[in-house]
Amino acid sequence: MEKKKTISKTLDNQLSQIEKYWMLVGFSLFLIGVSFLLDSPSEIFKGQGIILTTASNLTTDYFELTSVGATFFNSGILTLHALVLIKLTKAEINGPLIAAIFTVAAFSFFGKNLYNSTPIVIGAFTYAWATKVPTEKSLLAALFGTALGPIVNEITFNIGLPFGYGLLMGCSAGFIVGFILPPLAHHFVAFTKGFSLYNIGFTSGVIGTIATSILRAMGVNIEPVSMISQGNNTPMSLVFFPLFAGMLLYGVYLNGWSFKGYNRLLRNSGQLSTDFIKRNGFSLTLINMAGLGFISLFFVLILGGELNGPVIGGVLTVVGFGAFGKHIKNVIPVLIGVTLIGYINHYDMSDTSVIMAGLFGTTIAPIAGRYGTLMGIVAGGLHLTVVSNTSYLHGGINLYNNGFAGGFVAAMMIPLLEAVHYHREQRRELREPIDPAESIEVKK
Repeated sequence: MEKKKTISKTLDNQLSQIEKYWMLVGFSLFLIGVSFLLDSPSEIFKGQGIILTTASNLTTDYFELTSVGATFFNSGILTLHALVLIKLTKAEINGPLIAAIFTVAAFSFFGKNLYNSTPIVIGAFTYAWATKVPTEKSLLAALFGTALGPIVNEITFNIGLPFGYGLLMGCSAGFIVGFILPPLAHHFVAFTKGFSLYNIGFTSGVIGTIATSILRAMGVNIEPVSMISQGNNTPMSLVFFPLFAGMLLYGVYLNGWSFKGYNRLLRNSGQLSTDFIKRNGFSLTLINMAGLGFISLFFVLILGGELNGPVIGGVLTVVGFGAFGKHIKNVIPVLIGVTLIGYINHYDMSDTSVIMAGLFGTTIAPIAGRYGTLMGIVAGGLHLTVVSNTSYLHGGINLYNNGFAGGFVAAMMIPLLEAVHYHREQRRELREPIDPAESIEVKK
């Protein structure tokens, strides 16, 4: 009887994994399906050729570079590619992996493509083979590490090398980046103590800064790009509002047509590594992801922003990390902080760079989750001022520029907050009344 129970439980777990996997496959097919609704097959495949062979430094909006349909197709293909890697490594679908998949889909709207991602992925898996660790241990680094994909395109197509030599050098650079990312990311997490969720974004920023410095020393000029599209708010709203509504309804359905237990999820600080699927279940995680999707879209539209490639990337990244550290309670203070400082310093709040700072700046949401709303607002405001000055360091070849800036914000704020918290606890202990019985014992 006990054996039957064990087998039944195992089958249930396996079925759950299959359902999660196919839900993600459905998401990738949704992106591909949208692409064919928006553009003809010839436009899509012509656009893919342009995406694969053009430098894609931050911020290269694929909507503007090619077309909306070609961009959605690129995102769907990259998402399927990530899911194939998950299947090959037999990794379990959990919160971090869902965050990684949505991040791959997100940045495929403005910087990632199959060509510039593949050498990095191979490099990360080669590191796993060389160090004799399971390949799934390097899977997150392989997926998130494609943040440095633009370095592959930049070297291959944009610095004047002959095609064959450029191809070799670009792929080699991507391979090296992928190989060194896993060990560096493992050590850099201590720098932010897990209060910046985009740990590989910070690691990629450091690598990108060094790589760009070397190239600049060799006389190669690498600069961030500003290629931004406009006028897509209505069609993109018609795509993403129904998508998030469907996610919400499915999550509520799985949760017995209720939001029961969601308050418990909101009590998590979100500090790395907080896997909401493991802690709170898949249904509540799906509800959380959908809620963050709505909040992100409203944030963009209320500020008068454009739903272009980079901004949609920001929205999808927030949604993905709704499975891995972000929730309504710790995200909103950061958005408020970015908005307040933006207005105080007379930023154009509808500008794509400011909108991106708000959405991607939620990397430091755990600060609000651990230290409260006020500190979250302070962190958001500080993030906007820092991120405005970091992209030059790596020339835009690190797509996770906000992860890079967020790492510095967390590294500066957390030691101060911990010191204040420690001394506050000490003062509280000193103020506590002395037990009379203990006092008598001391006198004896």
